[in-house]
Amino acid sequence: MLAPTSFFADYGCHVRILEEAVELRRMGHEVKICTYHTGRDVAGMSIARTTKIPWRKGQEVGSSHYKIALDMLLSYTSLSVAWRWKPDVIHAHLHEGALIGYPVSLLRRVPLIFDFQGSLTSEMVDHGFLRVDSPFYPFMLHLERRINRLPGAIIVSSRHAHDLLSTAFGVGNGKMYLVPDCVNADTFAPYGTEAEKLRVKRRFGIPEDHKVIVYLGLLAEHQGTSLLMRALAHLLTTRSKVHAVIMGYPWVEHYQAMAEELGIAKEITFTGQIPYSEARQFLAVGDVAVSAKISATEGQGKLPTYMAMAIPTVTFDTPVAREYLDKDGIFATLGDPLSLAEGIAFALDNPEQAARIGSNLRERAINRFSWEAAGRKIVQIYDTCCRDLN
Repeated sequence: MLAPTSFFADYGCHVRILEEAVELRRMGHEVKICTYHTGRDVAGMSIARTTKIPWRKGQEVGSSHYKIALDMLLSYTSLSVAWRWKPDVIHAHLHEGALIGYPVSLLRRVPLIFDFQGSLTSEMVDHGFLRVDSPFYPFMLHLERRINRLPGAIIVSSRHAHDLLSTAFGVGNGKMYLVPDCVNADTFAPYGTEAEKLRVKRRFGIPEDHKVIVYLGLLAEHQGTSLLMRALAHLLTTRSKVHAVIMGYPWVEHYQAMAEELGIAKEITFTGQIPYSEARQFLAVGDVAVSAKISATEGQGKLPTYMAMAIPTVTFDTPVAREYLDKDGIFATLGDPLSLAEGIAFALDNPEQAARIGSNLRERAINRFSWEAAGRKIVQIYDTCCRDLN
């Protein structure tokens, strides 16, 4: 697996990389992950890292000029590992991974599988790294089209991503395979009693008699964090005994300052980065979960986690959110913080209906979004590509 990112970090695409690798190993396959020198090692995972860049020690989140140098180092690491280890398949995450993996797959004469997690150019625009009116935009769009043609197969995480690749980039339907973001419903399961929830609230200083809104994910503008803060301001300034737990990073201090300006800081707990292994404890106290993501092309890996925890979920109305939540989603008008606040209020004010919604979502997560089923599908894709190559 090629992971052009600071693997492992506790958010979206990293969770997908990790859970795919864990499931493949459980099925008896050997997996080697090539990634940047930054990031956290994971017990049981075989990870090859690039040479260290002394002046670049923090995690790489989103688009960055530094990633050009890091990707060059990752190219060398990937070629070296492939030469020694002789893999049967190159499984590349993100567009940079597919570009790096292409010469490696030619050298080893093995299939290249591209795990598509969103449009490269759209992500750069969402992150503020590239403008649509920039002279570099047409070049990056052309590069993205070329990269999409390199792999033998493309794994997509949603039907929306499938349609995007088909209509905007001309990728043939026979080349794409749907493997959604999934969840381990045994690991992420609701606590059974209110007493257990109270113990967690006491441990983390959450008022015991308050309803709790939970968010888990990156804190960034393309994730809609400012919109979420404004939605919480609508809600928290008009009602009592409601508390929000915001789990994620980076830019924690920025959004804490925003909460101060909005007058809601006392009703919000910012946890900072939460280890993936501890996320369940915080989510378990949630009465309602929220996602304010506004990106039109990226996945929403947090949604199946919310679903497995049986938490009623409020999100902006996007095609990807509809795919996951279906009729049991509480949808807000895209980009409208007041609508988001109204959705959260509905879940808080109707606990019996919210409980039914949460129960339905957990059942849907178990039946539709298990990593076990995803692992079987990925191996089928590997087998098909290996046969086609031979």
